[in-house]
Amino acid sequence: MTAELNHTIVQATDRKRSAEFIATVLGLEVGAPFGPFLPVALGNSVTLDFYEHAGTPVVSQHYAFLVPDEEFELMIARLEAIGVPFYADPSHTDRGVNDLFGGRGAYFDDPDGHNMEIITRPYTT
Repeated sequence: MTAELNHTIVQATDRKRSAEFIATVLGLEVGAPFGPFLPVALGNSVTLDFYEHAGTPVVSQHYAFLVPDEEFELMIARLEAIGVPFYADPSHTDRGVNDLFGGRGAYFDDPDGHNMEIITRPYTT
């Protein structure tokens, strides 16, 4: 058996706002609270466990989501509907969508400045 990622903690200033944001963009649901965590389950059984710790500054992290081709445009439309700009590059200098590795991708910030990414093809070397 190989190791698999089960969950990761996403620091947030408001766990509910942040969990609802990514759930809305990805077309998912926010789960029931589990202690101090508010989970969002992804399609591969990994959860993002949003954690709010008062007085601790949030350090920006990068989270990339492999999404189905047929759902990518829906996610872009959701970002547009809530007024969140998206970019073709991780530095957020080129507005729009990229076409890396024969797929499409976009970067955007969550409410706490985490650099989120949606891609339709995994990056290869």
